[in-house]
Amino acid sequence: MQVDVHFTPDEARAADLAGGTAVVIDVVRATSCIVEAIANGARAVHPAVSVEEAVALRTTLNGRGDRALLCGERGGIRIDGFDLGNSPAEFTAAAVGGRRLVMTTTNGTRAFAAARHAGRVLAASFYNLSAVAGTVRDDDAVAIVCAGKEGRFSLDDAVCAGHIVRALLDRAAAPVTLADGAVAARDLAAVHAVTADMLAGTAAGQALVEVGLGADLALCARADRHQIVPMMQDRVITAPRA
Repeated sequence: MQVDVHFTPDEARAADLAGGTAVVIDVVRATSCIVEAIANGARAVHPAVSVEEAVALRTTLNGRGDRALLCGERGGIRIDGFDLGNSPAEFTAAAVGGRRLVMTTTNGTRAFAAARHAGRVLAASFYNLSAVAGTVRDDDAVAIVCAGKEGRFSLDDAVCAGHIVRALLDRAAAPVTLADGAVAARDLAAVHAVTADMLAGTAAGQALVEVGLGADLALCARADRHQIVPMMQDRVITAPRA
């Protein structure tokens, strides 16, 4: 098994992803919300890069009778006119059960767009890191794609990637070869436990604190909260098939 970690979406070239599995991470907060939403019964999450794309997609889905919800943020704050923001606390069973969600975020949904060339695309956060490792344990090539923060390295995503690498090393069905990015992420995870304090020390965490959403950091730090691994196919994220 070959494992690599791309610390920003721009590092994830289509040729490097083709035929393999891409694991997309945006701990603070898109993939934490996606895992929470799917675990709480959302039918699907449709990632959109821009607000305009999200609104147009919701209109299309509603035209089919889907009653889709608009979800997302810019600068950490819920977008004006949207149904939900980007806090895991919002994605309860009562709010999202049985619904399609159209989501656009500053960083996370762009990472899904970058990963679309992979053979399969999975959503990961601290919420499901062990489940992700178990899901990809038999794969030949795994590329972990970190959302980063506005095109730059983000420590929270890199640490999560490293914890997935560490879990995968314990579970892989075949010998694992780590590219340099995976080695770096693994070593970061060795010195950074999954805690709200760790997240608070990152640029992404500090940005949330500055807009009054620091309480989300404790939510995003809940390791192995769920065993579900959402998968994107044809740009739609759903629960894995049975």
